[in-house]
Amino acid sequence: MEISLRSYQEEVVQTALRGENSIIWLPTGGGKTRAAVYVAQKHLENQPRAKVAVLVNKVHLVDQHYQKEFCPHLGGTAKIVAISGDSKEKDFFGLVVRDSDLVICTAQILENALINTEEDKHVELTDFTLLIIDECHHTHKSSMYNKIMARYVEMKLKGAGPLPQILGLTASPGTGGAKTLEGAITHVLKICANLDSVIVFTKHYEPVLTEAVPRPVKKYDIVEEQNLDPFGLHLKMMMGMIHAFMSSELKVVPREMGTQEYEADVVELEKKGAQEENRLLAQCAQHLRKYNDALLIKDAVRMVDALRLLEDFYSSRRDNTLDTTDLFLLALFEENRVKLRQLSADARYENPKLAQLQRTLVAQFQDPESRGILFAKTREGTRCLYAWVCANPELQRANIRAAILTGAGTGANHMTQNSQKDTIQKFRKGGLNLLISTSVAEEGLDIPECNIVVRYGLLTNEIAQQQASGRARAKDSIYSVVALRGGREMCREKTNEYLEDLTGRAINQIHKMEPSKFHKKVLELQREAVMQRNLASVQRDQRRRRYDPAQVEFSCRGCFITVARGDHMRVVNNLFYDLVYYLIIFMIYLDRSFEDWEPGHTISCAACGQEWGMEVKIRSVLVLPCVKIKGFLLKTPNSKRTLEQWKDVEFPVEEFDFLQFVSDMN
Repeated sequence: MEISLRSYQEEVVQTALRGENSIIWLPTGGGKTRAAVYVAQKHLENQPRAKVAVLVNKVHLVDQHYQKEFCPHLGGTAKIVAISGDSKEKDFFGLVVRDSDLVICTAQILENALINTEEDKHVELTDFTLLIIDECHHTHKSSMYNKIMARYVEMKLKGAGPLPQILGLTASPGTGGAKTLEGAITHVLKICANLDSVIVFTKHYEPVLTEAVPRPVKKYDIVEEQNLDPFGLHLKMMMGMIHAFMSSELKVVPREMGTQEYEADVVELEKKGAQEENRLLAQCAQHLRKYNDALLIKDAVRMVDALRLLEDFYSSRRDNTLDTTDLFLLALFEENRVKLRQLSADARYENPKLAQLQRTLVAQFQDPESRGILFAKTREGTRCLYAWVCANPELQRANIRAAILTGAGTGANHMTQNSQKDTIQKFRKGGLNLLISTSVAEEGLDIPECNIVVRYGLLTNEIAQQQASGRARAKDSIYSVVALRGGREMCREKTNEYLEDLTGRAINQIHKMEPSKFHKKVLELQREAVMQRNLASVQRDQRRRRYDPAQVEFSCRGCFITVARGDHMRVVNNLFYDLVYYLIIFMIYLDRSFEDWEPGHTISCAACGQEWGMEVKIRSVLVLPCVKIKGFLLKTPNSKRTLEQWKDVEFPVEEFDFLQFVSDMN
């Protein structure tokens, strides 16, 4: 199929068509992917032994890019394969690459293939002649994109090659948290260095771009803070009683209840309680965090949603009362449950933001062709908003047909990849007209042009704001921010507007740099990054050898019973190094074929109910306990510590030996 580009697209692809590394900076809806398809087509036509990889950062984008862009335009002349986590081809990735012209996959799959030593699965970066990196602003820190590009940069500095050409795509590289022009320039230069690329944008066809991608009308739907909040005050009174119960252990009083700062304080309290094996402190801190979650949900959605959260939490705790701390905390909730239920049913004290959200949606959905996305902060928030929409008579009379769209995963509020696809398909065809979504719909998703996008209770950066705004592409579309007057959401939104402008100014300044100065700065940043990674690697290796595994005890974080030692732990292989570790006790053997893994039941402490992780079926043969490091207190000869990630353990972990295990079983 012939590929036609708009004038501004033709302008931004010129650097790539010359075979040079570049980052295309165009707004959401500006046709970055179409430009990349055009570059890939010319590359395949003109480059001897061309081999293209298109990398994405989310699984659902693999199929989308294949179906919507690359296959329709290049499928007639090139062999294209799309590979994601559920594709059989990933098990023979090396063979598939050798037999294809263009491969579309997640960055994780390529990284797995780069480190895999099996010939059928292994690839080298030098096997490719062009890497297209979607949403390339994620190429920083320890992201999967940056792991791949770190390998690329090190090869470049050593003079290894030939290396593939790089084409990055982004709607905004952001400022990396910088608030000054100098800081923003440094951040964008680091992105350029990580991708070994210049950044390009349209200079001569801005009016054409503006006409092709009109910005929505932005409106602040501001709400006055409610004067009376008896439900919230009652929750805070109960939290005060917990503070009094733990007063002898509470050295520092946490900050204001119902805030992220309070949550951070009680998280530290729980860590302190665990490290001191002080169950009163640790358990009270856990319960205070749940009450704080309820306050945050009450402020975001309804009182009944906040109460349901607490009821679900205490329902799971009734069978695990070990001491007077558990009895007090459970009794406190049970004694106040009826009062909380009465208060939550009083419509006079309902969240005023919901009334404003209702007015915004009803006004916009007068047109039966309206489509919209309602962005919420958390999966729990999307679930609560969906329940509110379904129960709201005014929204039902407006014929709003809503569904939740969240990320894929295995948790209670996650969606499967198939569920995501079904929901988006129904939205495209008009069976649904409102998606209630987390950030999964901000980046890359090919969804119909919306005439209403609402950001509700969000505190995100300028990149997320721009991505969300770009979803409102229909004529005369509205981008609404529902927020309390003077609240954090409104302040953050205003800050993001400044940072969006700052990003553009930084890119313009970089574009004005002398080419020699730019390349010198990029080279300096690349060498600095390599040195930092090497130093971090040495420090990590030293940390991992600090103790003998048999010296490290694992105690349940909830009741402090010792359950394992470090030498009981195994890692399956480097593909899941930071994710999948196993307690080698409690194993089951299943007589099935040996390939890959899938999640199973959750695992928790029989004594106190503390969650430890989940069962994982390894390659359809073994069911092993996959334990989360944060479910445990680690005791070494010199300290007691809680950790958030396995990469921070201070002892070496052996690889799991499948053949040895089978031999031992027999």
